[in-house]
Amino acid sequence: MNNYFELKIVINPDLEEIVADIFFSNFDCEGVVLEEETYKDLEMTSTTKGTLRVFLTSYPLNLYDILKTERELLKNRGLTDDELGSWEITLDEKENQDWSKKWKEKWTVTHVTDKIAVVPSWLDYTPKSDEVIIILDPGCAFGTGTHQTTQLCMKALEKYLNKGDDVADIGTGSGILAILAKKFGANSVYGCDIDETVIDVCKENAVINNTEAIFELNTADKITKKYDFVCANILHFVLAEIMGDLKNIMKPQALMSLSGILDEKKDMVLDAIRRENLQIIDTISQDQWVSYVVKKVD
Repeated sequence: MNNYFELKIVINPDLEEIVADIFFSNFDCEGVVLEEETYKDLEMTSTTKGTLRVFLTSYPLNLYDILKTERELLKNRGLTDDELGSWEITLDEKENQDWSKKWKEKWTVTHVTDKIAVVPSWLDYTPKSDEVIIILDPGCAFGTGTHQTTQLCMKALEKYLNKGDDVADIGTGSGILAILAKKFGANSVYGCDIDETVIDVCKENAVINNTEAIFELNTADKITKKYDFVCANILHFVLAEIMGDLKNIMKPQALMSLSGILDEKKDMVLDAIRRENLQIIDTISQDQWVSYVVKKVD
């Protein structure tokens, strides 16, 4: 069996899924571990929070050049060095001892709400009678259900989605929000992303969850259909840039869940909401993240 490479990168834990997605998109990445905690007598004795562990099948050529480019792109979009973290890296080659399973060891069922659970595909889980479960391979694409920004959209879907709605998920990642919408009774679901590597993952996840959904490489400005409910779990600066395009795909009186917003960056999104004359009907927060449910009123 071939050896593998374990990379550790020091990041701002708020952006852990964004950095993880960079590795999935650019390298031969088989999985990541976002955070590990060690407990003794019910007290946490250590944590790896702030250090992302990445499992690679081959030596990452041009590693530093690619990460430098990706970091600059994020900075050009408004994130500071402090908000990104240092991105200090250690890289070790290790003997292959079922390493492809190693990153799975810390994953368990994620209970987003009393009615929503995200279950790794390799675990057996019996849901409660009124519980909706999403079966997913954590780490396969951005949006695994464990991050606060994804959970905020999931909570909005549970609270505001009406059965029979047509739903669009812009920046779909793993497809988790589109799949959840269908399980909550949506008439049709559509997901798009600018990362072509995730589209096949979305389709596979839909099959695993026995849901019908359309996923394709696309952006909001090129969509002509109108929707009753729109999800957009994207970084704050992207939301601000495309708010008009998002509004254009909403039916009259349609709702939209906006997430991916650090509390300290919310003003940029609020300005865009006001610019497009969207009405905020709910604000949902979790830790340092905030999301808005808005309504199209004109």
